[in-house]
Amino acid sequence: MISLPFLPDLDDPNTNLVRQGWDKLVNVPGGRWIFSRLIGNIAPYSGTIDAYVEELHMGHAMVSLEDRPGVRNHLSCVHAIALVNLAEIAGNVALSYTLPPDARFIVAGLSIEYLKKARGTIHAVGTCPEALTSERTEHVVPVILQNAAGEIVARVALRTLVGPKKKR
Repeated sequence: MISLPFLPDLDDPNTNLVRQGWDKLVNVPGGRWIFSRLIGNIAPYSGTIDAYVEELHMGHAMVSLEDRPGVRNHLSCVHAIALVNLAEIAGNVALSYTLPPDARFIVAGLSIEYLKKARGTIHAVGTCPEALTSERTEHVVPVILQNAAGEIVARVALRTLVGPKKKR
């Protein structure tokens, strides 16, 4: 992971890093691309698919994945695990943006239903409740993955545990 000392501490109880980063970068030329790369640096495995955050606001995120050889399987379609990775990014940034600064989360499980071969650019839309607190709770974050024609290629449910950040 690249060291980014100018960014706030991820565990700082007074900072929602995702919301702060998006709000500062969204209207800057190239800001969405920079934000997407930052997400990939914060979560290095997720960064391997080079997803692009297109939209992000309370309770909603849309993230896209370009179909290219590095994310394809032997059938020349987007690999199943690349789709899971994309769905997790979309659900996680939607949830992260929406959480209060004193909360954190972890995905505790997920289920995916593959409906058709994923070819071309895939768009993942994650949604979550907007009235979230740092109280220990479990949320299911649904994510829909669609191709450029708007056809649903997969449905995902992220089982996510939310709780307070550790006190220092």
